[in-house]
Amino acid sequence: MSLLPTHFLEVADFGADDIGRMLRLARIDVAELGRPLDGRGVALIFEKPSTRTRHSMEMAVVQLGGHPVYTRAEEIGIDERESAEDIVRILQGYHSMIAARVFDHRLLTRMAAVADVPVVNMLSDVAHPLQALADALTMQDAFGSLAGRKVAWVGDYNNVARSLGEVCARLGAHLAFACPPDFEPSVRELERFVLLGAPTAEHVGRAAEAVAGADAVHADTWVSMGQEREKAARMRAYEGFTVTAELMSRAAPGAVFMHCLPAYRDIEVASAVIDGPRSRVVQQGHNRLHAARGVLAFLIGHQS
Repeated sequence: MSLLPTHFLEVADFGADDIGRMLRLARIDVAELGRPLDGRGVALIFEKPSTRTRHSMEMAVVQLGGHPVYTRAEEIGIDERESAEDIVRILQGYHSMIAARVFDHRLLTRMAAVADVPVVNMLSDVAHPLQALADALTMQDAFGSLAGRKVAWVGDYNNVARSLGEVCARLGAHLAFACPPDFEPSVRELERFVLLGAPTAEHVGRAAEAVAGADAVHADTWVSMGQEREKAARMRAYEGFTVTAELMSRAAPGAVFMHCLPAYRDIEVASAVIDGPRSRVVQQGHNRLHAARGVLAFLIGHQS
């Protein structure tokens, strides 16, 4: 491995060309990619459990010929039994990559600062870049290039929304966020998306305005893991932000609905929408595998 590894912590760390290469690698047949991880291990550290992330990452490593090692945080006691830095220094002697799903993004930056192998963000409180790549793949499947398309987000401006905004901006899409007061992106964030390449990036107070003419409508849970104490207040704040069939009717003809799952039907999205013909949530979930494989192949220097 290079002494100066490329880490995958946030989408915005990469330009449009590199993101395009990751997406192309994600679409290449497994047989054509070969086994660049043959005989190599990849450490998968989970502070937070996940169905899609664990299965997609383990299988992506296997498809590239490597051996994934799943470890829960309590097994190694990050910053309790042993510092994150010491854990990384030891694990990189066994593995060619280290991937972590954490509560605090600063833990990932600490890991990356001492790592001689790539560190991959499988989710943090700041970003969910693997999900963003899967979202981009799914939207490309639906309508081709994202350049000039409108992508709407309805609900909490969270880590998923932030990474989605970054990948859409890099690929030239217009962004519209509909979030209740105190849960919206800052003006600085919207300006950042424009600097990253979005033709426009705006926050509007009404879901109908954000969804109007959108090619893709995204939603997520209103209460993420670790926010359970805020549930009652959040449920009150998000009244009127459910993605319904009537709301989807305001989107562009052929628009798709997307949700990273798990979803709470008839709360953030109506059952008729998530189970309906416009929904791409299952394909989106399956694309998590392809996105993970593309990112891993990119990080080990596979030429697309």
